[in-house]
Amino acid sequence: MIRLDQVKYEQKSVLRNLLELYKYDFTEFDPEDVNESGLYEYMYLDHYWTEEGRYPYFIRVNEQLAGFVLVRELGVDAQQRTIYSIAEFFVMKKYRRNGVGQFAANEIFHTFRGVWEVAEVDTNEPAQHFWRKTIAAYTNNNYQEIQKENWDGPIQTFCN
Repeated sequence: MIRLDQVKYEQKSVLRNLLELYKYDFTEFDPEDVNESGLYEYMYLDHYWTEEGRYPYFIRVNEQLAGFVLVRELGVDAQQRTIYSIAEFFVMKKYRRNGVGQFAANEIFHTFRGVWEVAEVDTNEPAQHFWRKTIAAYTNNNYQEIQKENWDGPIQTFCN
């Protein structure tokens, strides 16, 4: 059984630990170094409890932590629809390639109705493949892929 649980403030340290695994995993595509304490740190962690429009979720499989999704509001479009973004998305390797990520993405898309922008860095081809496939299935191929000046990689956008 797969489910999403909103991360409570009291669980922030658990999310911090998972973010370290995520950032380590991501060094394959972005060669960030650890700090002098041996940590990557995620500079926006506290923002998920201090700013409006940020939503942290754990991904659980059979009650076990399997990853997380961080959702962020980017503003509104010309029709006053909220624009959402997947700020960070992580499924532990043990749970990849068996539908966990797709299930989590679909649940998030169902939860937050509006315009979506899902961006991947140019070097992260596995993420690009995952998101194209997941969004194509979710939208019945009714999405666009765009580029933005301030982002180095593709962005899938759609409205639900």
